[in-house]
Amino acid sequence: MVFPKLGIIITAALALVPLLFINESDGASYYPSGLHADIAEIAPFASQKVNLSVYYASLSQPCATFIVKNLEEIFHSDLINIVNLQLVPWANAYVDKTNHSINGPDECELNSLEACALNVLNDVNKHYALIYCFEFLAIEGRHKNWQDCFSQLDLPEEPILSCYNRGNGTELGQKSINETALLYAPHEFLPWVMVNNQSIGKEYENFTRYVCEAYKGITAPAACNLH
Repeated sequence: MVFPKLGIIITAALALVPLLFINESDGASYYPSGLHADIAEIAPFASQKVNLSVYYASLSQPCATFIVKNLEEIFHSDLINIVNLQLVPWANAYVDKTNHSINGPDECELNSLEACALNVLNDVNKHYALIYCFEFLAIEGRHKNWQDCFSQLDLPEEPILSCYNRGNGTELGQKSINETALLYAPHEFLPWVMVNNQSIGKEYENFTRYVCEAYKGITAPAACNLH
């Protein structure tokens, strides 16, 4: 399948323009739009942001579904103004103590690429958009076509592939594994979602409510009024 061409206009705020991906089967719009946040709107909330951490594995269907279906909500609303989003792949991997290699499910390649994307693309809009694309392909069983995402999003492929080819993705994976192992409440399933370092367990799809309850700012974003 050849994806339709998407352009990204880098504004002074380094925000992505709305994204539009076309579903292969019926032509319906499925990819997220509005992956941006206005700097002027973010300023009042900056000191009161809530940490939202998502521990996941790239080819886990529940994780992919959460990233594609649920997590995009923060970019469709002003909720992103109060959230520090932390995505942590490799959450189901482990280290072989004999040869120090990282073992885990078949998603080693995609985990590495996503770890590199998170490290190279400092803008949350950009790395989320790329990971969203990877995970959308994973849902459809087309994750081996991950390189298509760079051209569709007009994002630089070279720095991420350089990170991946040097093995930095697995080194970053080791850090993610260590971080996952140090969780106060060890993860029982994936995705494992935490709000201000507190697990919300099986309520992860309702993360917005927990973020809004944890927010201590004077004026809550409009998205919180819906929960």
